[in-house]
Amino acid sequence: MRSDDVRSLLQTAVPTAAAGVVAAIVSGVVAGGEGAIGALVATLVVIAFMGVGFVVLQHTARSWPHLFQMMGLVLYTTQILLLFVFVAAFRDTTLFNPKAFAISLVVATLVWIAAQTRAHMKAKILYVEPSADKGDKPDNTGSSS
Repeated sequence: MRSDDVRSLLQTAVPTAAAGVVAAIVSGVVAGGEGAIGALVATLVVIAFMGVGFVVLQHTARSWPHLFQMMGLVLYTTQILLLFVFVAAFRDTTLFNPKAFAISLVVATLVWIAAQTRAHMKAKILYVEPSADKGDKPDNTGSSS
């Protein structure tokens, strides 16, 4: 993973984790210990799902740029389905408060999306990848070889 990808991932994961801590505190006050656990589990699920998705999309963008949009759609659909399976599997759990989990899940997801948008807007993305060979000179004649 390139350093700018790591920087972008950190710029999204850290605010999401901070929002998860705030959600855990609020949920702990409102719903007790089970609420705090539910908020922390939701935050970890969002960071794991979105982080893996980010890494997969970055790999796809570099390896197969023509598949980037399709892979993004498949990835987000898969994430939603896996999240649905996770929620359904823990529907009747007594390990954590389901309401605190659900609200924290939505909040953490929105924070992730907002932080990712901000990181992308602040990133200095090159329009043209610089060539690896320093001896290459651009062809300014307007003809292609």
